[in-house]
Amino acid sequence: MFKDTMLDPAGPVSAATRDLFFDSVGLMLIVVLPVIVLTALVVWRYRAGNAAAAYTPHWGGSRLVELGLWFLPVLIVVMLWFVVWNRTHDLDPYKPLSSGQPPLVVQAVALDWQWLFIYPEENIASVNRLVFPVGRPVTIELTSDSVMNSLMIPALGGQIYAMAGMQTELNLMADRIGIYDGRNTMFNGDGFSAQVFNAEAVDVAAFQAFVAEARNAGETLDGGSFKTLSTPTIAGPVRLYSGVEDGLFQSIIASHGSMPHMEADTTTAPHAEHNP
Repeated sequence: MFKDTMLDPAGPVSAATRDLFFDSVGLMLIVVLPVIVLTALVVWRYRAGNAAAAYTPHWGGSRLVELGLWFLPVLIVVMLWFVVWNRTHDLDPYKPLSSGQPPLVVQAVALDWQWLFIYPEENIASVNRLVFPVGRPVTIELTSDSVMNSLMIPALGGQIYAMAGMQTELNLMADRIGIYDGRNTMFNGDGFSAQVFNAEAVDVAAFQAFVAEARNAGETLDGGSFKTLSTPTIAGPVRLYSGVEDGLFQSIIASHGSMPHMEADTTTAPHAEHNP
């Protein structure tokens, strides 16, 4: 029922996000549950058919009751502020994940209506398919060759925007093998609903097999083939590229008016979910 969602986390980021969600809801229920119970109790006790209930229309109020009504909600708000402020800063998407392994760097480019993933260290690329080793951090550097997009893999956590002429970043990791849904969550036209991809967390041998498969694909991704690929396409097939032109990711950013790498800023950075 909750497969591929934050409620069925497959990595430390989504697990931390789920825990923060439940902790926040639990704190709010300290106020909400008494209100629900007392509302039902008052309606039942002071119903028209209960002649035994005291009727005091000129009651002027109670400072003790008002103090309780204000003190508890204010206390909850302060506690929520403390919890959310600290833990969302710990979940900053630009913050590298702690691990004994170096992160796998993937450069993601949002197209109309596809996702291009470049593996600079392996010198390969794929379309609508993201493969990475389980238990190893993944640093995704994002940009867009079109309008604003937002990449999200719900089971792994994280949602961050990809914008033309700008580079953003998302750090994720899977702690179990599986194939998870990836998508664009920013409406961007006719092919929005079909702009999905598989995020495959695999063992080391399977990842090496994927790299070997891509290197045998035969087609190189350069400026010309990228121009062809960037033609608006709905529900395009998975494609692999055996090589990538040096600096292609940076040239895509520069073609839209290069802007500096977006630094982590928890007050203004365009992200909705964070990383531990």
